[in-house]
Formats: sequence, C-alpha cells, structure tokens
Amino acid sequence: MSRRTDRVNELLRREISSVLQRDFEWRGLLVTVNAVEVSQDLKDARVFIGVLGGDGEKVISRLNGERGSIQGRVMTRVVLKNTPVLRFVSDDSVVRGVDIVNLLDEVAELPTAPPEEEGDERREGGPSEGR
Repeated sequence: MSRRTDRVNELLRREISSVLQRDFEWRGLLVTVNAVEVSQDLKDARVFIGVLGGDGEKVISRLNGERGSIQGRVMTRVVLKNTPVLRFVSDDSVVRGVDIVNLLDEVAELPTAPPEEEGDERREGGPSEGR
C-alpha cells in the first residue's frame, strides 16, 4: 500500500472509532475498530470491527444498517475527494489472539525434557566432529 493510503486508513479508523464511542450505546459489549482498508480509488472502505462480550453479527448488522449516518458524521471531519462507502465486517482477531495466548499458557505448563549437558556429543565423537 502507498503511504497516502496508510494515512487515510489510520485517519478513518480513528474517526470511525470516535463516532462509535460517542454516538452509540453498546450495553455490556466492547466494540472496537481494529482496522480500515480503503480501495486504491478511495471509493470503498472495509471497516474491521472487533466485538467482545456478545454477538458480533448483531453489531455488524446494526452498523451496516446505520452506515449512511456514520459516513456522514465521519466525513464532516475527514475531507476527501471521494467519500468512501463504509462496509463493516467482523474481525475476530482479538478472540483468536486470546485463544492463542491461552494455548501457549497450557503448553508452558506441560512437562519438559531435562536439559542436555553441553559438550556431551563432542567428547563421544558426535556429528559435530569433522571426520
């Protein structure tokens, strides 16, 4: 991606996040804007939404239903030649990350083999000896 596209992605992410925090009530849910990807022509934007504590599909359908309102609020603060059409999609990377951390914790608790003593192979004529 170009540097300009990266800047637009980050700017939109911050502004959309601000609108969702300020203008929406998410009873008992944590809703985050994880990333935004705009197309090269800046006409479309995929907004990756993370939802913790509830049904993400309901949140996504609500956001897509109120897309025009959200776009209007964001574009009053972000002035671009083309106003990208926002499409909200579910991003479960946070949930997957938590699952991976939990798996790593489980693996860390498994018994391990005793460490080998250094130099045992060389003294016994192991593979590191150049024959």
